[in-house]
Amino acid sequence: MSAGSLGGLFLLLAAQALPSSAPGDVPASAATHFQFAPPVDRPMTYRVTTRRIGREGSLVNFSLTYAMQWQRVGRGYRLEAVLQRIDSDARPEVTRALSLMLEPLVGEAMAYLVAPDGSRIDLVDPDALWERVTARIEAVGAKAGRPEARQLAQLIAALPAAERDRLATADIRALVAPANDAIPLSAQAGGASVSMRHDGALQTIAKVERDAAPVAGAARPLEIDNLWTVDTATGLVMREQRQSWMVEAEGDGRALVEERVRALEIAPQG
Repeated sequence: MSAGSLGGLFLLLAAQALPSSAPGDVPASAATHFQFAPPVDRPMTYRVTTRRIGREGSLVNFSLTYAMQWQRVGRGYRLEAVLQRIDSDARPEVTRALSLMLEPLVGEAMAYLVAPDGSRIDLVDPDALWERVTARIEAVGAKAGRPEARQLAQLIAALPAAERDRLATADIRALVAPANDAIPLSAQAGGASVSMRHDGALQTIAKVERDAAPVAGAARPLEIDNLWTVDTATGLVMREQRQSWMVEAEGDGRALVEERVRALEIAPQG
């Protein structure tokens, strides 16, 4: 599992014990520019779900659910995010480890300052945040008699400050289209296959990448399907799906080895 976010880091530690372009897509020929105007004072629910191959060969689900709300601050914005719950269908022993690792984050408010154009995202008072998080992890671990909790807290403390902050802002950068540098802005995407489609205010962008992954000492072909749905009126990514497929050695078959879905729901106005 890629540890590309704070939640991803915790899930990775606890777990150790896209569709292709739809018909009607057209090649992207012009650069895309996202404006940024998030709806303020409206509750939002943000779910980040990861599925990966478990030890038994079946896909295991991990899901984080955040409550969010935007506010205007000067010329820019402030985003308040609170992790509400963690869900998993993993084996009981993995689920217990997951709860131990992540439970200290549940209810922890994180605040971000976002530039007026959405290009920059910064944590508010990150030092105090990490002090609270590591202290809560150690306290929960000591109460449960789990030394790995202290090891996790030490691991977080040992990370460079820039890396900790990058992990803590990864899911938010993925949400804000102008800050999401994974979204291709044109058909020229380093050799990847890119297509774009418009449906009213929504723009869907698909990118197919090819890579290789080591399996049993040999490199196996890997195809990665990415799909983003962006609300062009707000500049928010309403849905992101990334699927990694292992290509079979013979034939055209392929097997899903990992999937990540980020999905945003906005409460109706009024």
